[in-house]
Amino acid sequence: MHILDQFKLEGKIALVTGSRRGIGKAMALALAEAGANIIGVSAGMERTGSQVEQEVRALGRDFRGYACDFSDRKALYAFIKQVQADFPSIDILVNNAGTILRKPAVEHPDEYWDKVIEVNLNAQFILSREIGKPMVERGQGKIIFTASVLTFQGGILVPGYAASKGGVGQLAKALANEWAGKGVNVNAIAPGYISTDNNAALRNDAQRAPAILARIPAGRWGEPGTSKEPWSSSPPLLRIMSTVPSSRSMAAGWPGELGGKLPLPPRSAF
Repeated sequence: MHILDQFKLEGKIALVTGSRRGIGKAMALALAEAGANIIGVSAGMERTGSQVEQEVRALGRDFRGYACDFSDRKALYAFIKQVQADFPSIDILVNNAGTILRKPAVEHPDEYWDKVIEVNLNAQFILSREIGKPMVERGQGKIIFTASVLTFQGGILVPGYAASKGGVGQLAKALANEWAGKGVNVNAIAPGYISTDNNAALRNDAQRAPAILARIPAGRWGEPGTSKEPWSSSPPLLRIMSTVPSSRSMAAGWPGELGGKLPLPPRSAF
């Protein structure tokens, strides 16, 4: 077998949350390029005809779109029930959907905190538990979380987001501890500063934007496509995590174009 054959995903089904745009869309396309058929879900995902669907189908892969507001617990359970009825066997779950709300901690209202924790952490646990259960029963599956540079740093003006992404890092470790020996790999990718809609305000901040760029050796923000492009300065982590042997789980930083140093300990550090 050729080494590249080990990274093929023909016949696999991947569920990617937050896949309508940004990092999630890039991840969906990366998996489709490797051969997987894609289930895409976002709050504003079109049922048919979305841009991500068009691009996935142009690669010769199937796509099914769902809309779900992950801040609504009832809607989340309804989505899980429907997607499991439509796709009884999901091979890969990418927990990427997330939101961010900015206010100083002394002004950060309960509704900001509650929404961010619900979308970024609670929904990801529920999805992992419900989609992961059949994986454990089959003895095979891959779950990949999108963590963040703020998994390791506190950030400024985003206490809910920082707390949620810190929780995501620990959740990935906890599930990897339980499930690695049962054939289910659980991993996390921690992007640094990536140019997406979520941080448009930060990139346009006259004071903070230059300060952030000054800390990035490459002198520029990363682009969502670096999660899949082979020319990224880190390996194509998403494909590796979707195909690594079932006896291993790991987590990794995503220095990409950023020059950051964000790796979590590999293998049995969980």
